[in-house]
Amino acid sequence: MTTHGAERAALDGGRQPMPRRLVPVVALLFLAPWAAECSWGGFAGTDMLGVVVVLAPMYGGAAVLIREAARRTGGGWPMIVLLAAGFGVLQAGLVDQSLFNPDYLADTEFAELSAADRTRVPVLGISAQQAISFVGNHVALTICAPIAIVESYLAPTRRLRPWLRVPGLVVVAVLYLLGSLLVFADDSGRKGFLASPGQLVGAAAVVLALVVLAALPRWRRRPLPAPAGAPRPTRPGLLVLLVYLGVSMLSGWIGVAVSVVVVAALVWMLARWSGHADWGQRQVLASAAGALVGAAVLAYLVPPYSPASPTQALISDVIVSLLAIAMLTGAYARVRRHESVPAYPG
Repeated sequence: MTTHGAERAALDGGRQPMPRRLVPVVALLFLAPWAAECSWGGFAGTDMLGVVVVLAPMYGGAAVLIREAARRTGGGWPMIVLLAAGFGVLQAGLVDQSLFNPDYLADTEFAELSAADRTRVPVLGISAQQAISFVGNHVALTICAPIAIVESYLAPTRRLRPWLRVPGLVVVAVLYLLGSLLVFADDSGRKGFLASPGQLVGAAAVVLALVVLAALPRWRRRPLPAPAGAPRPTRPGLLVLLVYLGVSMLSGWIGVAVSVVVVAALVWMLARWSGHADWGQRQVLASAAGALVGAAVLAYLVPPYSPASPTQALISDVIVSLLAIAMLTGAYARVRRHESVPAYPG
C-alpha cells in the first residue's frame, strides 16, 4: 500500500461513526491480554476476567498502538512483527523485568519445571530460553494473533484503515503507560528485583533498534505481487502450529539453537508466501489460528501460575479451547462472507 493510499485510508476511516470505529479497538484491547496470559492456560477460568481487565491497558494498548502505526503508515505486517518484537523486549526487559529476574517464576507452579538456568548468559544476566519464550509469545500471542483475528471480523475495506483519530491515540497511549506503570509498581510480580543500569540500557537499545528498523521506508514500498501461488490456508496454519508447539517443547542450548533456526525459517516462509497475489485474509487468519490453537493445546500440558486441582485445571483448559474455537470459527465465517473481495495486501 502506498503512502498516498494510507493517507486516503486514514481520511476514509475518520469519516466512520465513533461507535463503529471503537468496536474493533475495544475487542483488541481485551483480546490481547486474554491471548497473552490466558490462552495457554496461565490462569484458572475464574480468574480470567480479572486478568483481562487489569492487563488490557498495557497489552491491549500496545496492540492497538502497533496496529494503528502500521496501518496509518502502510508498513503492514513487517512493521507489526518488528514493533511486536520491540514491545516484547520492552515488556520483559523494562516493565516486569522478567527477562533479567532469575526468581520471576519462583512462587509459581513453573518453579520446578523451568530449565531457564541451563541457558543463562552470565554477562547479560538473561536466560536465552526464556528470552525466546517471553519475547516470542508477545509477538505471536499478544500482538500478531489478536490483530489478525479482530481484522478478520471486519469487511475488507476496513482492515487496512485506522480506527482512531489523534485524540483516541492519545487516550490509548496514556492507558498503555498507566497500565505499564501499574505492572512495574506491583512488587509481587518483580519480587523487589530491579535490573541493573546496564541491563536497562541494553534492553532500551534493542527496543530502539527494532522501532527504527520497523520505521524504515522499505516496508511501505511493496514490490508487485508475484503470480498466484500462495498455499491453501491450512498449510501456513499447520506450519505455525507445529513450530509453536515444537519450540515450546525444546529446552537447553540445543533447543535454543534449533528454535532460532526454525522460527527464522518460518518467518522467511510466511514472508515469501505473502508476496503472492492470491495470499489473502484466510491465510493471515490461519497463521494466527496456528499460534492460538498451539497455545490452547499447550494449556493441557502445563500448569497455571497458581496451584489448582486437576479438575479446576481441566475445566479452565476446556474453557480456553471453547473460547478459541468460537473466536476462530466466527472470524473464519466473516472472512468467507467477504472472500469474493480482492486478495488482502497487508
